[in-house]
Parts: sequence; structure tokens; C-alpha cells
Amino acid sequence: MKELSYLETVKLISEIKKYFEKQLEVRLSLTKVEAPLFVRKDSGLQDYLSLKEKGVGFKKDGVDFEIVHSLAKWKRFALGKYDFPMHTGLYTEMRAIRKDEEVDYLHSLYVEQYDWEKVISKEDRTVEYLEETVKSIYKALRQTGIYLKDKYHYLDTTLPKTITFITTQELEDMYPSLTPKEREEKIVKDKKAVFIIGIGDKLKSGKVHDLRSPDYDDWSLDGDILVYDKILDCAIEISSMGIRVDKDSLYTQLTKTKTLDKVTLPYHKMILEDKLPLTIGGGIGISRILLLFLKKAHIAEVQASSWDDKTLAEIKKYKSL
Repeated sequence: MKELSYLETVKLISEIKKYFEKQLEVRLSLTKVEAPLFVRKDSGLQDYLSLKEKGVGFKKDGVDFEIVHSLAKWKRFALGKYDFPMHTGLYTEMRAIRKDEEVDYLHSLYVEQYDWEKVISKEDRTVEYLEETVKSIYKALRQTGIYLKDKYHYLDTTLPKTITFITTQELEDMYPSLTPKEREEKIVKDKKAVFIIGIGDKLKSGKVHDLRSPDYDDWSLDGDILVYDKILDCAIEISSMGIRVDKDSLYTQLTKTKTLDKVTLPYHKMILEDKLPLTIGGGIGISRILLLFLKKAHIAEVQASSWDDKTLAEIKKYKSL
């Protein structure tokens, strides 16, 4: 494996992003747009992820603002506001600060991802449509790997031709004694590329596979794309995505999480009153893609973030820095 210089790495980062973006645009019928860094706290547009994270905010003229955790809700609002046609959508390079993140070789306080969203019909709200969309994203990812391997022989990350689909309940049934993360590692090391369906709701055991906010993804129609990273020898999550809640699933999931107070927020009211389009969307980790294809061992090698002393000491272990 050739050791890349800083300048070579920077140039390749730009090339990989441009190629992958074009793949996304063609395969999902998306248009690249600009998006806000922060939103009004009272708009209901903030994504509170697993409901534990606190936003980084500020006050201006008596109004509270928060830097977005993701643009899950803003994108759906934008598709309705700008009247995007059926089966078309948008994507943007989202930048965020997640101050409560546990920092390690895959996570930092600074988040960069492709946030995308697409208008769908009521008939599209099925597992089959979800899987077809996942296949399109996976093809974009795999084609990017093929492009790099053909042009730069030393960047030979090869993904399997197909991605495996499995539900969180099937995983629990297969490995009941393992934790959800251990189950993910087990299946991804075996299959190399997996989409795990159904994240957020309780399993038969009474536990959840992972936490997910109740007001953007429909927990029966969402999931994560994970691939095996040979350098790190572990599963890495490339994307979290799903078919978004309609008014029925929104009300059900807010009830389950005891957060029905959100129904008074503007965004949630629009869903309950059928004033927003039905959509599918998600986030694709830019740094994760770069980490995978550039064969790096730490996210700091591909991301312009800041690090505490403990993390800086850990980073010194990696030769390529």
C-alpha cells in the first residue's frame, strides 16, 4: 500500500467526492443545494438523533437557534416548499457539531455528510422500495471504488457485487446472546456489505437495536448501510436512512417515546395535517467513505476537525499522519 502525502490525500478527497456526488445525482435523481447551518429551536426542524444529544446554540434578538445535528427534517420541508416533482429530490453537504459524541477513530465532534431526500408516493412506502433505494446508493458506492481501483491501482478497495438485507429482529434471533453492535460486527464480517432494516422500535426481547428519533424515520421502514473495512478490521456505518414518517407512524412513535408534546411544533403539525410530501432520505458519511477508499485508520486523516489531547496522543500511533 502506497503511503499518501498530505497533498495527495487532499487532491484525492476532492476527486472522490466529485465522482460519488455524480453517481448519487444520476442514480437517485437528486439536485445539489445549499442548506442552513442552524435553525430556530422552536421550528421543530432540529434532528435530536437518539433524543439524548444537546444542540450547540445561541440567542439572537430573543430567538434561540441551534446548529443542526442533521438536516433530516429541513430537507423534507424544503422539498415541499420548492415543489420538487415526484421521484426527484435534493442533497447537500451538511456540516454539524455534535458535542456529545464519543470521539474515537470513527467519530469526531465535527460531522460532515451528504444529507439527501426524495419525494415518493404513498404506494412507495414499502420495504421493497426501501431496498431498491439502498441498492442504488450501494451501486454508487461500489462504482466509486471501481473507478478508483482502475485509475489508482494502490486504492483497491473492492466491495461485494450485492448488499445483504436483514432485519434487526432476524439478527436478534440469530445471535440472541450478543449485543446489537456485536451482531452488526458478526454479520458484516461475514457478508461484507449489509443493510439492517428496522431501527428504533422494540424487539421481541423488549430492547431496541439502536435508538432513533421518533419524528423522521418510520421505524419499520428504515435502516443502516454497513460495510467491512479491511484496514480497521471492523464494520463501519456508511449511511443511516429510511422512509420518513407519515401522520400515522409519527403519532404512534411520538406516543411510544412519550414525546407527544412535539405535535404543537410547526414541522410536526405539517405532517399531521398532510402539508408535507411523503419522502425517503438519509445521511451518507463523507468521512466514512473517504476513510474506506483511502485506506486510512483514523477519521482525523481525512477530516478537518479539532481534537482533545487524549485523541491527539492516540492519533500519533498511525503511520500515515
